[in-house]
Amino acid sequence: MPTTLTAFADVTTSDSALRRFLHGLPGVDAVGLEARAAALGTRSIKTTAKAYAIDLAISMIDLTTLEGADTPGKVRALAAKAVHPDPTDRTTPMTAAVCVYPDMVATAKAALNGADVKVASVATAFPAGRAALPVKLADTRDAVAAGADEIDMVIDRGAFLAGRYLETYELIRSVKEACVREDGTAARLKVIFETGELSTYDNIRRASWIGMLAGADFIKTSTGKVGTNATPANTLLMLEAVRDFRAQTGIQIGVKPAGGIRTTKDAIKFLVLVNETAGEDWLTSEWFRFGASSLLNDLLMQRQKLTTGRYSGPDYVTVD
Repeated sequence: MPTTLTAFADVTTSDSALRRFLHGLPGVDAVGLEARAAALGTRSIKTTAKAYAIDLAISMIDLTTLEGADTPGKVRALAAKAVHPDPTDRTTPMTAAVCVYPDMVATAKAALNGADVKVASVATAFPAGRAALPVKLADTRDAVAAGADEIDMVIDRGAFLAGRYLETYELIRSVKEACVREDGTAARLKVIFETGELSTYDNIRRASWIGMLAGADFIKTSTGKVGTNATPANTLLMLEAVRDFRAQTGIQIGVKPAGGIRTTKDAIKFLVLVNETAGEDWLTSEWFRFGASSLLNDLLMQRQKLTTGRYSGPDYVTVD
């Protein structure tokens, strides 16, 4: 199996070459895609398997606050919750990461105090991405310099929808380079497509391939700031993309659905999608994340119910 992008070297040499490749990808059968996503969502997970799935989902959450009213105190509280999601039960897994704006990265890093929780930062003029390239790169470098372990960037949906595919590719490549620290290590890069604005499943498939070819470590559905965010169907499509990409290159890429995933039942449906589409190799926080803060409270309540036999209710978990 190849382990490089050599086979695709000619694809990104020009806009016309990239366009030919992207429009040569198989068209998406929307009816079939949605039917398969719906069918997988009916799988029943109970008892010990459900307990395992709940803990796995907790460990995959990027606990997020991305509001204009964010304060250092709120970020510190979020970091404390990431480390000990249920203070009454220290067997509860930590979340995968805390995700904040660039100016809050240093606060989050200090609050975590070496805990095994990553600090992720949105960048590139999140959520709309409407800024000049130097501003986007400065945004990224500032977050990395402040200690971000991961960068969640947004693509320029306007450029993509106008068919400027190479421009979209080069933006991702530039941000990827900006993720490199002075010591040569790099923050992992998650590329947000804002699938709700891409209009078609074919566009989501094309965006996925642009992101993977450009060096994304993760491809991510959404910002959580628009009407349509992560759905089982668009996540299934992206899982198929990373599966096929690894089959052709040997390179594994993560997937992060974000926005609209609020219940334990929802989370388990997505975990079934991962297992049945990409496979067990993706069933780890290294390769799959949930961008969903409200989800954590429901997972904690369901976990408490499995442990105690009683449904404690929302008053027994912390409010974000």
